[in-house]
Amino acid sequence: MYWPISSNPVSIAAFLAHHPPFDGLEPDELASVAQVAVARRYRAGESALIEDGEPSHALYVVLDGAMELAHGEHMVDVLEPGQCFGHPSLLAGMAPAFTVRARIDTTCLLLPQEVALGVLAHPAGLRYLARSLRHRLVSTGHVAHALPQLSMTRLSTLVDEAPLFLPLDATVREAAEAMTAHRVSAALVETRDGIGIVADGDLRERVLAHGYGPDEGVMTAVRLPALCVPGDRTVSEVLMELLDGEQRELCVTDPGGRIVGLLSVEDLASGQHSPFALRRALAHAPDEASLVAAASTGLPRLLASLLSAGLRPADVTRALTAQSDAATTRLVELALDRHGPAPVPWAWMALGSVARREMTLASDQDNAFAYADDGSPDVDDYFARLTADVNGGLERCGLGEDNAEVLARNPLWRMPIGRWADVFRACLDFPDSSHLVRASVAFDFRQVAGSLDVVPPLTEIVREARHHRPFIARLARTATDCTIPLGRRGRLAVDRDGRIDLKTGGALPIANIARLHALAAGITISGTVDRLVAAEDTGRLDGETAAALREAFAAVSRIRLEHHAACAAAGQPADNRIDPHVLPPLRRLGLREALRAVAAAQRQLSIYLPLGT
Repeated sequence: MYWPISSNPVSIAAFLAHHPPFDGLEPDELASVAQVAVARRYRAGESALIEDGEPSHALYVVLDGAMELAHGEHMVDVLEPGQCFGHPSLLAGMAPAFTVRARIDTTCLLLPQEVALGVLAHPAGLRYLARSLRHRLVSTGHVAHALPQLSMTRLSTLVDEAPLFLPLDATVREAAEAMTAHRVSAALVETRDGIGIVADGDLRERVLAHGYGPDEGVMTAVRLPALCVPGDRTVSEVLMELLDGEQRELCVTDPGGRIVGLLSVEDLASGQHSPFALRRALAHAPDEASLVAAASTGLPRLLASLLSAGLRPADVTRALTAQSDAATTRLVELALDRHGPAPVPWAWMALGSVARREMTLASDQDNAFAYADDGSPDVDDYFARLTADVNGGLERCGLGEDNAEVLARNPLWRMPIGRWADVFRACLDFPDSSHLVRASVAFDFRQVAGSLDVVPPLTEIVREARHHRPFIARLARTATDCTIPLGRRGRLAVDRDGRIDLKTGGALPIANIARLHALAAGITISGTVDRLVAAEDTGRLDGETAAALREAFAAVSRIRLEHHAACAAAGQPADNRIDPHVLPPLRRLGLREALRAVAAAQRQLSIYLPLGT
């Protein structure tokens, strides 16, 4: 309920005068603003704006209480009285980038668009815009988009290969030659007094600096005893212990006490297994061979490190997606170097799980391509060559091809932006089976590279889905048609091979349900968890169901990710076929409850939505 407060404009003007951007207005300007202000009361938890929802049509000022600025499930900022929100969406005419909800019961002043634009066009308003947008960009970077730190990584996940052991009677020359041949900076020597370590620095400090020659015995340089640490210890625990003991290397042991690896301080502190290091290696790879080598070995290692650090599944998949984006962008750059400058502006789009930032090692390589159409037939020929190169490079990086050929090199998924708009509209107007399949993939899109801004026109079409009831009804059918692997009395039901597919029977049904509720509410954000949060905010899902689905998605995702890490460790391609009987009892129970929650959400759809045929 809105109510005018023009009966007391003096007090409103006095309040606004103490807060930017209103503190830079002249008294008569401030009085005019206060005269048209409208107030609205928000109960605790009620949303004023919803991320990727309806664009803002007013400038909001917190009058009393507090509002939360949230990105997905992450709270980015708390807005106190006098602070504004809604202005980026108001100015751009685009969906809000954040959800803004009442932290406690809160009253906000709303300024009509025309008046708000006048305030923001004032010099004081321009200064406020620059400062507030920068602040929120930095806050979001720190809270929502920062790649995870790995101080809780287990040492065992950092071990890439067995350590080099040198013979006890080796010479310094032989030690240096062996270390050079194996491309290691340190090696171990088994002595009667235990395991010793010799590193490059030891050869320099203990041999050369004392005038010894290369034929001196290696024991001259060996340090005893070597520090041995169980592989289940974390980086944060061991790093300080290593430094305090003035040690440079440590031996990693397995549960039986056997030495399985040798790590240096640099290995622990430099972040070679971190998302930052891998992303840097991918983004700056000098050629495709270097990029493929970094990705094919780095992604499995990174997954193991992220899981070892105990990160949430959503953080793990987000970090993996960042690596995919980096690899894609670099492959595009290398393709442009080979084929020359692009003839027209273009955009590379990620689809499916990568668009939702839910990538796993078993994710399909779903992508599409759009370009500006100048009427020349040579344009598509150029982009056909470019996209084929990029798709091939991604496959060599370990990001497998999609069985349905949803790839940018396929003309069905590479077209001018005008045709893309026509395809999106056809999905809404003619929701037959083929259009539903295309919509379920293409409507989860995210621009990864390119200067052609495809997001606004395509997003506006997607937002219209809520007004196409036949489309929504048929989309509901896709959400309920997924078979959940549950048998009688809600027990896990395995296939003939004793396994279940946790993608088609777990993750995909939840993603489909989340997409349905988001599109039916006009929400265009693509992440599954974010969609479930938005569905609850808009009232499409009750709080209990939304929370149950979010928990189910996390449970299913964690089991999938752990299975993928096990596949990688065994040297096998990652898949989604899980034997539930090998899961720990509590994990197996959690999986069963998660799938029951998904089945219950499906039943709600069959009751409340008019399903199509």
